[in-house]
Amino acid sequence: MNPAPVIPDSAPFSLEQRMWLNGYLAGLFARKDAPLEAPPQKLIPLTILFGSQTGTAETLAKQVAKAAIAKQFVATIVDMAQATAETFLNAKHLLVITSTYGDGEPPDNARDLWDALAAENFPVLPAIPYSVFALGDTSYEQFCKFGKDIDERLAALGAKRIYERSDADTDYEQAFQTWCSGAIGALSSVAGEGGFSVTAQNATVMSTIVTESDDKKYSKKKPYWAKLVENRLLSLAGSEKEVRHFTIGIDAAITYEPGDALGVIPQNNPAVVDKILKAHGFGDDTLIEIGEGQTLSIRQALIEIYDLKKLPENTKSAHEFVAALKKIQPRLYSISSSPRAHRDKVQLTVSIVRYASNNHISEGLCSAFLADRAITAALPIYVHTNTSFRLPTDLTTPIIMVGPGTGIAPFRAFLEERREAAASGKNVLFFGEQRANTDFYYREELEQMVNDGFLTLHTAFSRDQAEKIYVQQRMIENAQQIYALLEQGAYFYVCGDAARMAKDVDAALHRIIEGAARFDQDAAKDYVQKLRSTKRYVRDVY
Repeated sequence: MNPAPVIPDSAPFSLEQRMWLNGYLAGLFARKDAPLEAPPQKLIPLTILFGSQTGTAETLAKQVAKAAIAKQFVATIVDMAQATAETFLNAKHLLVITSTYGDGEPPDNARDLWDALAAENFPVLPAIPYSVFALGDTSYEQFCKFGKDIDERLAALGAKRIYERSDADTDYEQAFQTWCSGAIGALSSVAGEGGFSVTAQNATVMSTIVTESDDKKYSKKKPYWAKLVENRLLSLAGSEKEVRHFTIGIDAAITYEPGDALGVIPQNNPAVVDKILKAHGFGDDTLIEIGEGQTLSIRQALIEIYDLKKLPENTKSAHEFVAALKKIQPRLYSISSSPRAHRDKVQLTVSIVRYASNNHISEGLCSAFLADRAITAALPIYVHTNTSFRLPTDLTTPIIMVGPGTGIAPFRAFLEERREAAASGKNVLFFGEQRANTDFYYREELEQMVNDGFLTLHTAFSRDQAEKIYVQQRMIENAQQIYALLEQGAYFYVCGDAARMAKDVDAALHRIIEGAARFDQDAAKDYVQKLRSTKRYVRDVY
């Protein structure tokens, strides 16, 4: 009987994975009746690194791993929050998938890694063949900046760009498929003798360990058609804002967790479409091709498929006009309900965008669709999983939540979930808006939780006094409480505006650590970095 093969220490697996595989192989080869297998194949180690704010890059990393496995790679997916210099020094082949957050910054899980990579003392890298897929949004000036930065830095450190970086807009699917196929093909062509021997049967076992299924019944391409069953105004008379609570009916086919987002695929306002058709002289019933041999009337296509934010000029025909348009992209909204508390429902908290422009009222595509028109039509939705924004599994762990405005959405879900689960850990919420009388969303619910001893609530209503007060100031006022809870293992969550609020809250957190712990700036920065790297400081910001 032949001795069982052993997975080498250099293989890209954790100690636990190697132990499991070695045990499996030992058992397999111990069988006297085991059939003869094909000669061992060479498998190629591949590291897939992802940087993600909302979970998209992580999902794409799993898809790349599946595609790579089919090409005789063994993929190890690495969260940038867990990556170190050794991750790069030990990588034989590398693919990087990352988004850009805010004004050209790294996503939260990549901030510490980028600080290390950008430092002058980061070690020179071997000529690792690599490629980068950058996710972004062309409506932002710093489009895909972090993807570009990490690509250029890896090259400067000595890594070898084997396939050109792809900078993808919000409709990234086709660009991703092209990059995935091209990058894996390029890596295959230079893999050489870098693999290690293992049988094809065992490769299947490895594949199931290093990747997990991200298949979903419903998705951006295959949405679930739901019904909007509640549309309730949260902001009261006199408010400068229009904030609404939406309840959407679902069934058991749609599952979600607190921290996830809901993708909503909106439609354009028919009245706006009719004005565009009239202005361009296009007939409502003009048929146009929308791909894959399908045709629609131009009116239906402009309502359901195409984004009308930027209209082309000087087009000669309806077909040319439509060809110049981008397709409508889903809008993601933080889910504001717990599935435990609201069976067969999912709820959203949405600020409706309306503003005066060129002597008429302009409106946000999706928010106005939900507010004005979705109640009469089937609503295409899907769940966007965000595994990085999750409650602690230990119900005794304290949580601190900072969610001004509609940033309260996921924290309402968190609180409902913790209450349903009878969690004993302390819950602290910092909420802010303009005025308490008109903008205190979910006031009765929150005050009941306070009266029940379930919630500690700190509010900041900026316009209720001469000097504006914001949540970060309330944080400073309660610095000792925040630090004491962090020392007890609390998780610190932030949701809302990325441009100013999230930065101000981050600065306040550093200041709190400096003062309460009597740390200097460097020590406070290290403390916050440790919170981030251990997933105890997480943000859902936009």
